[in-house]
Amino acid sequence: MTSSRAECMPGRRRFAPGWPLWVFTLALLPVLIGLGFWQLERAGEKRELQAQIDQQRSRPTTPLAELDTTTIAAWRPLLLTGSLDTRYIWLLDNRTRDGRPGVEVLQVFHDRASDRRLLVNRGWLPWPDRRELPAVPTPQGNLQLQVEALPAPEQGFRLESAPTAGWPKVVGRIDLPTFATHTGAPLLPWMARLQAGSQAAFRLDWPGLPMTASKHTGYAVQWFALAAALLILFIWAGLRPDSRGNNNDEHD
Repeated sequence: MTSSRAECMPGRRRFAPGWPLWVFTLALLPVLIGLGFWQLERAGEKRELQAQIDQQRSRPTTPLAELDTTTIAAWRPLLLTGSLDTRYIWLLDNRTRDGRPGVEVLQVFHDRASDRRLLVNRGWLPWPDRRELPAVPTPQGNLQLQVEALPAPEQGFRLESAPTAGWPKVVGRIDLPTFATHTGAPLLPWMARLQAGSQAAFRLDWPGLPMTASKHTGYAVQWFALAAALLILFIWAGLRPDSRGNNNDEHD
């Protein structure tokens, strides 16, 4: 009778994972948790960066002549008064809008009030036929342009384009020191881009930050979820049938 009752009772289980399971879990779990906290840190950095950008953008528009050269101008609204140099135009390649290939037009602007030269991004132009450079019309005379200053370009990996003879020049990345040698005149160490309503503007739907804080937070949630799943699998795989109770019943 005792043996029959033991066979009818559901088998008990005990937690006894083997050492390979321990090693695998202890090696992988800290990595997953660390990646989650790293993404949270990145989200905090992006929120701080966006707050700085918003603060700079909220400042009143400042003429370039009144801007101190030692001031960090990134993301500030500026007013340029002068003319575009029709001789020096670069076409920043591998820029798409709505799935269409194109370029962003970079052109030297001479601010007469400050006698400074800087590179201005006039916006995007389609380039459907790569056998022929797109036409870049340039307004003549004295201009007043509303622009947004940009931080110094990063020298990261960029797709390179075949060099072109003459002007405009097709380029794969922004290299201000090299551009300055082409012009034979110094350029400011940062550039600007036109804002809506400015003269000489092409298409100006500028992309936002490549990775927002919310995306980093989403990635953090994914890493923490993987860590939780690993723990659950570790506990499930470590549960084994407990045969010690059945042995005691058989002795009785």
